[in-house]
Amino acid sequence: MLLLDVQLQGLNGLEGIALLKRKWPEAKIVVVSALYDPEAVREALERGAHRFISKAQTPDAMLETITALLDDHSAAPEGTPSASATRPTKLTPRQCEVLDLLCQGLSNKMIGRRLNLSENTIRGHVQAILAALQVSSRSEAAFMSRRLGLTG
Repeated sequence: MLLLDVQLQGLNGLEGIALLKRKWPEAKIVVVSALYDPEAVREALERGAHRFISKAQTPDAMLETITALLDDHSAAPEGTPSASATRPTKLTPRQCEVLDLLCQGLSNKMIGRRLNLSENTIRGHVQAILAALQVSSRSEAAFMSRRLGLTG
């Protein structure tokens, strides 16, 4: 496994993915960045990264993502069709509503107000969505839901 920062001195981390894939084709590449940019996430996954981790995530969430990737020896890159085709997307209708609002960038509090639910209930739905999509952050959930055609 290789952890690759997007902002490397002298070489853009995204450009480095291709070099690393040539040198170590079997390596799982995890791109790490302090800044969350949906375009950078998309580009990293298209270039062959297996995951994208934001440094804004909690250390536990980062570790969980890395551990899950290490445990899955057959993992295809997250953005590849084979990974998307096999990804379970068992969401309830309410979770689909929450996911749609999450993709619009709304906070748990704002989603709760829109759906007339408590913030705690929304938090539970968000955690279930993350688990169902097998991602570790709201931004990854939004990206994956768009990639799977769950949201527009």
